[in-house]
Amino acid sequence: MSKTTTMLAMLALGASVAFAGPAFAEKMKATLDGKSEVPPNASTGTGTADIDYDAATKKLSWKLTYSGLSGPATAAHFHGPAEPGKNAGVAVAIPNAIEDPAEGSAILTDAQAADLMAGKYYVNVHTAANPGGEIRGQVTK
Repeated sequence: MSKTTTMLAMLALGASVAFAGPAFAEKMKATLDGKSEVPPNASTGTGTADIDYDAATKKLSWKLTYSGLSGPATAAHFHGPAEPGKNAGVAVAIPNAIEDPAEGSAILTDAQAADLMAGKYYVNVHTAANPGGEIRGQVTK
């Protein structure tokens, strides 16, 4: 192989690594409790959602764990857009919420991605005793 061919091959390899390198996900979190519900409740349940968001692909991934609920979780969702103290509709379902931990992912729309990055999403876990939500936590960076 000539020196020029070797150099071109190395440049091509370097460019492919630069463009195909790993995506860097934004790490986010939500800490859930009954006091954060609107209106607040007396639940002793707690939870945590560890969240990754890849802006390049708009992929939202999560691991939701919870304990101490009044009964089994019946559903869980990302709600938004809403600031703390405000309620909003379901933005992204967490389909396997009855499992602990509940893990999954979804691809967001441009509007959903903008609301997530603006801090306007919260995670809500629902139970039979608290159908509007037993524990809630705002998604933060």
